[in-house]
Amino acid sequence: MKKFYNYLIFTLFLFLIFTITFCTFSYGAYPKLISTLNSAFEKIESWIIKISTPAAAIAVGSGVLMKKFSFGDEEKMRTGKKLIKSSLFSYAFILSIDLILSTINTLVG
Repeated sequence: MKKFYNYLIFTLFLFLIFTITFCTFSYGAYPKLISTLNSAFEKIESWIIKISTPAAAIAVGSGVLMKKFSFGDEEKMRTGKKLIKSSLFSYAFILSIDLILSTINTLVG
């Protein structure tokens, strides 16, 4: 009985190894699901970059206007400065994430 289980485990292991390697090497491409997910993530990434640029510009502009029209109110000046700093930091973070993902993509693919 133990010999049968060893044979079964060995056969399943070989089947798993052959299906993984045969599918990627025989067709010379990724499976359809992987390519679909890859293209979906690339589209989402491009949408985020396209949306974040005007959003950061609007946030910086409103922070500048808030600081300019505070009329000496320290609270509004601090809020304007905080808005400018946080929006620039967020935009830089999004751009750095895009840079890191493109670097990983060139190294892997």
